[in-house]
Amino acid sequence: MGKRISTFLMFGGNAEEALTLYETLFDDVEVVSIERYGPEVAGRQGTVREARWRLAGQDFIAVDSPAEQPFAFTPCMSLFINCRDDAEIEKLFAALSEDGAVLMPLGDHGFSARFAWVSDRFGVSWQLNLE
Repeated sequence: MGKRISTFLMFGGNAEEALTLYETLFDDVEVVSIERYGPEVAGRQGTVREARWRLAGQDFIAVDSPAEQPFAFTPCMSLFINCRDDAEIEKLFAALSEDGAVLMPLGDHGFSARFAWVSDRFGVSWQLNLE
């Protein structure tokens, strides 16, 4: 048995595209395994039945739902990233907000001199903070 708690992200057919984006943005992403739907399993063939991956040592599971769901990601649950420097927060802000949504623009919000909250094009919510 793996770790007892993992963050579970359910996508609607673009889980692998999301993982590919995250791999390009973070130097500490590791895709541990990917299992795809095949002809013998319900789900769109070739999409992600289950991917196990890590970001900064945290375990995640990503799947493509085999059925259309009446719900999507919400900003009420977000991934909080403490960025190392200005260059990292600006890179992440630009890439994650592209074709997504800016919930709080990059700037000084009182509690942090450099903070932003974005929803990426897949609907995953990210809070970006400069330590």
